[in-house]
Amino acid sequence: MKLDQEARVTLRKLAELGRSRRDIARTLGVAESTIRYHLQRMEQGAIDGRSLQKHMAEDWSSAIGHYLGTDEDEGPVNLAALHDWLVGEHGYPGSLRSLQRYFAKHFPKPRRRARRRIETPPGAQAQADWAEWPRVQIGGRVVYAYQFHLRLSHSRFPATVWSPRVDQLSWHHVHNVAFRQLEGVPATVRVDNVKTAMSHGAGSWGEINPSYRRYARAVRFHIDACPPREPQTKGKVERGIRTERRWQEVVERPWSSWEELQAWSDEVRLDEAARRVCPATGTSVLEAWQHERELLSAVPLLPEPFDLAVTRRVAHDCTVAFDGRRYSVPFDLLGQHVEVHGCAQTVQVYVDGAVVAQHHRHGRERIVIDPGHYDGESTDHVIAPTPLGRMGRRLKQIQDMPPQTRPLDLYAALAEVAR
Repeated sequence: MKLDQEARVTLRKLAELGRSRRDIARTLGVAESTIRYHLQRMEQGAIDGRSLQKHMAEDWSSAIGHYLGTDEDEGPVNLAALHDWLVGEHGYPGSLRSLQRYFAKHFPKPRRRARRRIETPPGAQAQADWAEWPRVQIGGRVVYAYQFHLRLSHSRFPATVWSPRVDQLSWHHVHNVAFRQLEGVPATVRVDNVKTAMSHGAGSWGEINPSYRRYARAVRFHIDACPPREPQTKGKVERGIRTERRWQEVVERPWSSWEELQAWSDEVRLDEAARRVCPATGTSVLEAWQHERELLSAVPLLPEPFDLAVTRRVAHDCTVAFDGRRYSVPFDLLGQHVEVHGCAQTVQVYVDGAVVAQHHRHGRERIVIDPGHYDGESTDHVIAPTPLGRMGRRLKQIQDMPPQTRPLDLYAALAEVAR
């Protein structure tokens, strides 16, 4: 029976330790006669004659040298392509394996490139990716669920968001929820080459999805696409996904809704962050995140997925028309054209890709005003509105009071102010 190199080394070592042939045979799982045969050959210093035989490919060495000289690729030699060329052009009768044995003996292994290990500074980067859960019971049905991961590279603190879809609107929505979970926005987000992030190509030479580019400009972070076929470049989020694959309760427990699954996931995520150790700081991941959070950009008014977008001019009363209603915007935008998005629950007003105003959508009111939009100093182009007088301020205070605390005699209260 043949023994491989590792078994022969083990055999030699056990024999030197004085183990009997029967014990060695039992350890290696072979017959005792096999042990006697190999020990005898070792004592005689026998050499495997096959190692002295001439390789078949040696007769084609000049052709192989010509091929290597014309190959412009600086990477490792594609032996399968070389074998096909030898067979087609020179009638080489040997197998691919014979060519591989020839190269193993006559050509050194290509040099290996060392990788630099660095720790990302706090607040500099988060890594994003999707995880797929094919069978999750939600609302009495077995569905295909997607879990979005956004993990800070320094503290390793994760944000996870469940979604029934992975389309463009869902991609933006899960980013919004994740940034709120992190309580900040990192300088860069490293993404995989999914179509919701990269329209064409991959890595630094790829083309960023225009919708995602606008979103990143509004939230103010840089998109960093990782190179293709190099998952180690976003290894922190990949490791987090592998860890959370152990959440057996996700697939074993029936969930009444997506919200219940998300609430449970948030609780487990925080508990694990408190128990796990951050390699960069030596503290818990939760404690490291609390320090890193101070270096993240504040979460702005986040752009929501929308189903309607229009351009409107800001009127003299600092409002824009949309959905049969009028919504206020900051007074310094008077006369400018702004972009208005109709989202699921809100109306968002954009200027230069940033959200400058947000109101509740589909309310009963036909005029929706935020008094803070009329406050502030005059600009070079717009004079600030006249401040509220005593009567106006008192009306505003009464309006903000709960109904049970408002003055019983409202008119008397206003008359007192007017004196």
